[in-house]
Amino acid sequence: MSGTSISTALFLLISCLQLSGAASGGSWSLLQPNIGISAMHMQLLHNDRVIIFDRTDFGPSNLSLLAGNCREDPNDQALQHDCTAHSLEYDITTNSFRPLNILTDTWCSSATVSPDGRLFQTGGFNDGDRAVRIFPTCPNHNTDCDWSENPVALSVRRWYATNTILPDGRAVIVGGRKQFNYEFYPKDSNPGVSTLAFLSQTKDPEENNLYPFVHLNVDGNLFIFANNRAILFDYKTNTIVRIYPTIPGSDPRNYPSSGSSVLLPLNATAAEAEVLVCGGAPKGSFILASKNATFVKALTTCGRIKITDFSPTWQMETMPVARVMGDMVLLPTGADVLIINGAEAGTAGWELGRNPVLSPVVYRPDGPSGSRFVVQSPSSVPRLYHSTAVLLRDGRVLVGGSNPHIYYNFSGVQYPTELSLEAFSPDYLSQDSSGLRAVIVTEGSAFELSYGKEFVLGFNVSLLRSKYVRVTMVMPAFSTHSFSMNQRLLILGSKAVAGSSSPRSSYAVVAAAPASATLAPPGYYMLFVVNEGVPSEGVWVHIQ
Repeated sequence: MSGTSISTALFLLISCLQLSGAASGGSWSLLQPNIGISAMHMQLLHNDRVIIFDRTDFGPSNLSLLAGNCREDPNDQALQHDCTAHSLEYDITTNSFRPLNILTDTWCSSATVSPDGRLFQTGGFNDGDRAVRIFPTCPNHNTDCDWSENPVALSVRRWYATNTILPDGRAVIVGGRKQFNYEFYPKDSNPGVSTLAFLSQTKDPEENNLYPFVHLNVDGNLFIFANNRAILFDYKTNTIVRIYPTIPGSDPRNYPSSGSSVLLPLNATAAEAEVLVCGGAPKGSFILASKNATFVKALTTCGRIKITDFSPTWQMETMPVARVMGDMVLLPTGADVLIINGAEAGTAGWELGRNPVLSPVVYRPDGPSGSRFVVQSPSSVPRLYHSTAVLLRDGRVLVGGSNPHIYYNFSGVQYPTELSLEAFSPDYLSQDSSGLRAVIVTEGSAFELSYGKEFVLGFNVSLLRSKYVRVTMVMPAFSTHSFSMNQRLLILGSKAVAGSSSPRSSYAVVAAAPASATLAPPGYYMLFVVNEGVPSEGVWVHIQ
């Protein structure tokens, strides 16, 4: 082992010991000190595996492919013959991982999970910019599953694009560098692209309209936020339904200024929807950082807007700390948004972030104005450019990535390439909450829901002080570049709990599935019972 590797291992060991002692505001644990690649992109699948990948042209990774399974790509800009992996499958249950063989370059790409559970991964750089890569639904303990690729499945090159699942199960792929248009996958009768002038109108000298924030509204239209502006867009007729006011301050929020955004939790029977946009970098930050090495303080504000209103306005709030390159994760309580990762100064890009923000923040949308943010326990691992975070079925948040360098760089730099995986456990996972934590009683690996139909959910819990619990349903998100595509949480309608506290504290609740695919696009979701703010471990459900 090299001196650098020994130092890294000692640092991670000490960090693990320090983090495991966190007593309030959540806690941290080190899952893997080195998975061999940096987690630039992450997606949880319904077999409790997380697919992780970075890019092929970083050079060799620290994870070897299986013997005789080297990647041969004459078009790659770093290694045409490469026996190291740039993708892996992480098994949450066993805390283990295995290499996967990805061929074309996935740098700054996008993805959606299809209704049948396959990962449709799109675009990237160089020979991967028109590729669609499919990762299949793998049976448990299957070690043969791997990527398949079509290098020319997209109509145009997609680099820094955003994917969103639609009510019919297709993905719409919006934008990308120099692409002021959108297309669909899988292809239908319209295999080409449709122009979206809004994307060219929001392009500035720094290109702060990349990775646009796209959310499926409850009316079936798309809320699209790029730079500092947003529209409600009917993708079926290629028309703008509504133009929203510019976010106050007019500073950009998309890559490379890299704020983040979520669609706030939806009531499954409601006709209202709100979007939250937090953080980012002031206008001009990218040029100042890249040209002059001047690292401007990141934005401290969040903007919140009711996108279903006819005359909506932005409501602005101030975070406890400035943050750029942060990630936002909807927690299964249906009442909390975790803001994690990122920096206090600079912007996204090679070597352009400064002052890591180590403490996550929980935002509580239903709390009183002025006191909605709660600072959490800090990590000791900087997570800057190319960091990711995804919610797991057990309620933890998986955190990985951070590589602000053109290649892997572990020494002689301020923020080395980070290959570790951590888990952040919110307060609801503390021992103090164990009596409130329900256990859902199910048979099989996942069960089917039907739109608009009631279903009975059995659960056991030691302490139930109310006749009512909350039932939430979360679509797993694809996390990259400070935006979690397809992230969606629904609070289901439910009736009073039935059951008895003896002899086994067994109960049942009748809940109603979402009314339509417009509210909950088809696919796999995690379902939770929330008792006094404490979620159960989730179970997988499928709706189509």
